[in-house]
Formats: sequence, C-alpha cells, structure tokens
Amino acid sequence: MRTALCALGAAAALVLLPAGHARAEGQDPDRDFTIADPRITESSGLAASRAHPGIYWTHNDQDAPLIYGIDSRTGETVATLTMQGVGTPRDMEAIAVGPDGDIYVGDIGDNLDGSWDHVWIYRFPEPKTLKDQKVAAKQYVVKYADGPRNAEALMVHPKTGRVYIASKNQGGGGLYAGPERLSSSGTNVFRRVDEVPWVTDGAFSPDGGRLVLRGYFSAKEYAWKDGRLGDGGTAVGAPFQGQAESVTYTTDGSAFMFGSEGANSKVVRVDRETENRPEDGSDTGAPKTPGTPEASAGPATGDTQGAGQGNATIGFLVLAGATVLVLGIKRLLRR
Repeated sequence: MRTALCALGAAAALVLLPAGHARAEGQDPDRDFTIADPRITESSGLAASRAHPGIYWTHNDQDAPLIYGIDSRTGETVATLTMQGVGTPRDMEAIAVGPDGDIYVGDIGDNLDGSWDHVWIYRFPEPKTLKDQKVAAKQYVVKYADGPRNAEALMVHPKTGRVYIASKNQGGGGLYAGPERLSSSGTNVFRRVDEVPWVTDGAFSPDGGRLVLRGYFSAKEYAWKDGRLGDGGTAVGAPFQGQAESVTYTTDGSAFMFGSEGANSKVVRVDRETENRPEDGSDTGAPKTPGTPEASAGPATGDTQGAGQGNATIGFLVLAGATVLVLGIKRLLRR
C-alpha cells in the first residue's frame, strides 16, 4: 500500500511541478536529486551540510540512530553516521545544522498526539571527513510548557543557536522556543512563542532573517523578527510530493530543497523569489497568494496560471486521499 501511494504521489508531482522548477540531476550540486540508498525509505528531515558543499543530511523517521550524508550531484550516500551515547530513537522527524557546526536531530514525533511526556534532541559535531563512522552525540530531554505535543519540525537559528520546534497537533500548531542553551543534565522546557499552521518541517535561512515552514501540500516563507514570525508569510511554489516531509535552504539561501518519504524519493530544488525579500528579513508585506499553507499551492504566473490552478486542485484531492491513507497506516503500524 505504501509503495502504491508513493508512486501515486510521485506521478502527481511530475504532472504538477511548475515549469522552470525542475533541474537536471547528476550535474551541479544543490539541484534536483533522487536518494538512491535502499536503506532510506522514510526520509523525514533534510539539512544542507555547512562543511561539505553539495551534501545533504537525512534520516529515516523510525530507525536505528543513523544519519546519512547524500551527495546532491549523484544521489548516492557518501557517509553513514552512527550516533553513540543515545538510546534507541523513537520517532526521528527533523534535522538541522547549527552555527556551532553541530548537527541537531529531533526525535520529536508522536503519532498519538501527546502520548509521551518528553521527547529528545540529539547533537553532535558535523564530521570533517565524509566516511562511514561513529559519532559521539549528546542527548537532551525536551518537554513543552503546555503539555505533550506531536511535532516534525526542528529549526536551529543560524545566528543565536537557539532551537525551535513547530508542533502539529490537531487544530493547528505552535512555535516553541527552547532555552538559550540546551542542557544535557536536566529537562529543557520549550515555551510557545507563536502560532503556526500544521507543518511537517521547517528551516531558517542562512542569514537568519527568514523561516520556511511546509505542510503536505504547500509552504510559506516568513520574515523572522525578535524570536517570532515577523509577517503573515509568503506562499512558496512547493512541489507536490508523495508524502511531503522535509525542507531546507541551500547554503547560499538562493533556493529551497524539498524532500519526501518513500523509496528512491526525490529532492526538488525551488528557486527563491527575491523581489521584496530583503536579506535582513524586513519584508512585512502580505502573502502573494491568499490561503493557509495547507490550502495554497503557491503562485502561478504567465500562460501556466490557469493550468496550474486546475492541476493544483486535482493534485490536492488526489494527495489528500493518499495522505489520509498513509497517516492511517502509519498510526496502525506504530501502535
């Protein structure tokens, strides 16, 4: 069933991807690529390496404590990292690279919407060499000030190093800020600082001035101001994918990289629209298209606008049904 649904989503993605967004694979770094490693069947987080241009870190959402480094030029795994010093992961959902050069992994998923009173964050230095190796990781206990939450998005601000989590409980989500510095000896309480849509991943821009949040059907980019969302967000032309799970920026901030679960899943580059988006994050204008991230597929332009809107409607209905089935299956499997 999972294979069939992923194939359906992949077909929809091919039909609905806006013209000009697709990139040739196997050439320059930071372009479209397909994850070739057969071990990676549920790529649930994505982070651009700071130390190794063109390399993206990912992981399965329920697995051994393994992190995979993928070369975006080939789609091949060039490093498998085995985290030591942590327990067996429960539901790893997100990954990010901090300003300290460390990799942060969010074991923050909870498919029963709050059945666990705590979750974990793992952290270790990004390796200087790309090879299969063991890495010593710190484990941090995380609780939310207002009770347990299900979450899939973990973001580390590239200037302050503060860790944020976006929850996705029924009825909407919240943006939670961790303490100024994480402590490995006690409980780290994350406090709600803003409201966010129902999202599956997020990432800060390299300059720290923007935050992108994605859901299953679309994404928005927000200005970041004083530790909160600085505007109502601008719709991003996110591709439709079988189970849209991850997003990150390229290291130069010029584009987004969108990933999904499934065997041989594709990571798709979408160039940022730079007009009215200052590097200091001072854009506070209204979204370019109306609607929430879960209801808007992003702007269409030129002669493709009518077709894009029609395709978006078809794709939304197809993927909505597929998503319900996938989530139902995942819930059953994880009980």
